[in-house]
Amino acid sequence: MNTRIHRLAVTLAATAVLPLTLSACSGDKSGDSGDSNSSSKPSASQSSGDMGGSTGDTTAMDQPFGPACSAVPKNGAGSFDGMAKDPVATAASNNPALSTLVSAVQKAGLVDTLNNAQDITVFAPTNDAFKKIPKATLDKVLNDKAELTKILTYHVVGKKLTPKDLENGSFATLEKSQVMTSGSGESYTVNGSAKVVCGNVRTANANVYIIDSVLMPKG
Repeated sequence: MNTRIHRLAVTLAATAVLPLTLSACSGDKSGDSGDSNSSSKPSASQSSGDMGGSTGDTTAMDQPFGPACSAVPKNGAGSFDGMAKDPVATAASNNPALSTLVSAVQKAGLVDTLNNAQDITVFAPTNDAFKKIPKATLDKVLNDKAELTKILTYHVVGKKLTPKDLENGSFATLEKSQVMTSGSGESYTVNGSAKVVCGNVRTANANVYIIDSVLMPKG
């Protein structure tokens, strides 16, 4: 009798414990699955959002723009990738369209000044921009170091400017006078007349906006 009671008690105990065990196991698996899903879903969503943001920023902020950009070499030191590796005066010397500007910078003794500056913006006139100046006037300026330095430093702003900054801006130059910018999208002007023909060009220490006219400081 005692043996039968004992066996019955053991059976009842096992029967009571089994559902609890199954319930606990089922809860653990459900919890793991829930945790896994909840952790993976935000991650996937976040990753997708990050990728979209990164792509948008790259397109909006990092690409040169303007009609004259097509004339920039595709490869080598004068390409956009090549210019990005060199300081601004060196980078400009590798771009054939800026050879007159480079010669003027050399005559003024500003190569080291520009190459050693940090986080600047240069409005760089093309060779055709210098051709708009009467030859006699240009020759006189190129042989007057003080005047040449004044003009060239008027093309340099002491901080990096993004296209967004140019939409309606006024900036102090190294020459101490202000340059005025306006525009939007891929169309900008400096001082109301000089057009940006290839903008947002990166060098190791500067943002460069190539323009179609030489800027002249007042006074």
